[in-house]
Amino acid sequence: MESTESSYVSSQEQPRKKSPPPPASPLSDAVEKPTYIKLLVSNAAAGSVIGKGGATITDFQSQSGARIQLSKNYEFFPGTSDRIILISGGIDDALKALELIIAKLLSEIPTEDGDDAEPRMRVRLVVPNNACGSIIGKGGSIIKSFIEESHAGIKISPLDTDFFGLTDRLVTITGTLEEQMHAIDLILSKLTDDTHYLQNMHASLSYAAYNSTNHGLNGAGVKFQHNKEDRTNSVTIGVADEHIGLVVGRGGRNIMEISQNSGARIKISDRGDFMSGTNDRKITITGSQRAIHAAEDMIMQKVSYASERETD
Repeated sequence: MESTESSYVSSQEQPRKKSPPPPASPLSDAVEKPTYIKLLVSNAAAGSVIGKGGATITDFQSQSGARIQLSKNYEFFPGTSDRIILISGGIDDALKALELIIAKLLSEIPTEDGDDAEPRMRVRLVVPNNACGSIIGKGGSIIKSFIEESHAGIKISPLDTDFFGLTDRLVTITGTLEEQMHAIDLILSKLTDDTHYLQNMHASLSYAAYNSTNHGLNGAGVKFQHNKEDRTNSVTIGVADEHIGLVVGRGGRNIMEISQNSGARIKISDRGDFMSGTNDRKITITGSQRAIHAAEDMIMQKVSYASERETD
């Protein structure tokens, strides 16, 4: 999604303290109170969560007691190339299921030989706009307290006005698994007391209307497009030479996945062929504007992950 995010994020300049274990949920006396968690994952990550013949998702449901559902293949959240996972059940069950999912995805992040750094990934929750106030608080007081207590980074994106009728926002949580789970525990406990949030528990996982290429004057919920969307365009971006490996992936796996999921053609310049006046390698993305935007977003996610590791 092309939108700036709110500035509620933990400072990188302050020394990191080890986050204490998450406390017992404030709703521990009422664990049966139903709630849900919606998060975004790549198409490839969705396959890992499902597992061969559905074995992994079945195991996660059995271990946690929560129900886990995924949007259909290539049914993405508007403005992204990511599928939606819906976890529902009691708050403790939902958190357990989420932890199993994140731990599984973290275990599959490739690491370089001799790199002892703990693998990390962004967790992006989908939250209705009318429920975001309960986790922001007056003057950002609540979200700031969550950041201080969990030591995780938390950002809330504004509504994407490119998609008329879309009422969901993304809450991005960064940090170690322990820090992320602590932050999500705090966030979910607050949201579960918000009637606006619970009213969306049974909302459809499909955002097909927003991703439709057909529209009319009465097509509410559709991103308005122009003929130029379908024309072939080419964009060249720069990525630091030291980050190219993460973009390409082992055996070219990442770049092939990005190309397949976005529909764009991607070419990376040879070693030493840099953007003018920089040490950035050239990545040329060719396709429709939609495909280029999707590919660029996925590439920047890879670069963002590398940058987060360097700042720790």
